[in-house]
Amino acid sequence: MGVSRTFMTLIFMTYPATLSVLRSEWQMSATAAGSISTGFQAGFAVSLFGCSWLADRVGARRVFLVSSALAAVTSLAFALFARSYLSGLLLYTLAAFSQGGTYTTAIMLIADRFGPERRGGALGWLIASSSLGSALSLVIAGVTLPRGGYPLAFLVTGCGPLLGLIVAWTALRDEPTVIHHRHGEVRFGTEVLRNRGAIRLIVGYVFHSWELLAMWAWTPAFLAASLALSGTRLGDAAGKAAASAAYLAASFHVMGLLASSTMGRLSDTLGRRTVLLGLSAISTACSFAIGWLVGWPAGVVVAVGALYGFAALGDSPVLSTALTESVRPAYLGSALGFRSILGFGAGAVAPLVFGAVLDATNPPGTTPATWGWAYTALGVGGLIAAVCAYGLKPSRSVPDGRVEGAGVTT
Repeated sequence: MGVSRTFMTLIFMTYPATLSVLRSEWQMSATAAGSISTGFQAGFAVSLFGCSWLADRVGARRVFLVSSALAAVTSLAFALFARSYLSGLLLYTLAAFSQGGTYTTAIMLIADRFGPERRGGALGWLIASSSLGSALSLVIAGVTLPRGGYPLAFLVTGCGPLLGLIVAWTALRDEPTVIHHRHGEVRFGTEVLRNRGAIRLIVGYVFHSWELLAMWAWTPAFLAASLALSGTRLGDAAGKAAASAAYLAASFHVMGLLASSTMGRLSDTLGRRTVLLGLSAISTACSFAIGWLVGWPAGVVVAVGALYGFAALGDSPVLSTALTESVRPAYLGSALGFRSILGFGAGAVAPLVFGAVLDATNPPGTTPATWGWAYTALGVGGLIAAVCAYGLKPSRSVPDGRVEGAGVTT
């Protein structure tokens, strides 16, 4: 499942990695450039909601495999035919729409297999595999941009979901399809909307997504501007500059990989609330700081960015694990879908807001030199996520094997 998710997410960072080149070749303002990332996140959010709801009724395995097949087709279509702002917006959104059924359904499959004492670590590895795919996406873009421009970068990463489909089918073809029985007296409103702990986790996830998804969308372009403003030699071609920024952004995703693979397991030991609060506080501080460091030496920017990448993604598996422990399995897909439409909806708006703030605080037609206000807008979301984490109950083990606290329904 992890290898499949790695291949599926090879397309996730292709557009951000090539953004500094595409803004020129497709003649886009920062607001227009942000709207393509918004389209991707919006398509993903709608798909997550529908596929998660459907998975409760027909089984997570079926939805995962069908969505993987659609993702393979649409990712290749984006790679072959996205050659302008409009075609890029439509095809990148369609590719994201096809991917929704490969995320929350994977969480459901893992939750069915692992008990609470190991679930945080297992989901941590699942999230880490996605981070690996994003990092490889940036590395591939860095290698291919100077050689074949953005069309080659699109093509190589666009083949990833096809490989992911092959691996997913191999992993799941002999697995049973599990559909959890729903008790008639329990409704979604009772199980989720009136569950204060679950709502805190969902609101925290919404603002976590606001901060994280806009940060990933704009960080490669920020790094390219930072390297240029700090006087770091990148080479003469714009493609080389974008490639250098892509490599650096990939290192941030590697930090996210390390965070996901360790913080989920750490939350099994220290409790969900403790880990969530620490990570959200660190990522918020980084959001408020990093934009103002754009002209600082590259070493400082990269160090802060690495910490940012670690903290901003490290709470993803913990948030997901805590939610699986807060609602009954029969309602987990619906809860994840509700969370996803709100979280990725916020993540869809955030890159657009970031681009608009960037346009408003920099002269038109120039390389942006003021990034602090745009990143500050992300930090507000991180601050709200930290407040939500603070309000959770400390978790502790209980005799039936579940984890009490963080809104657990007993």
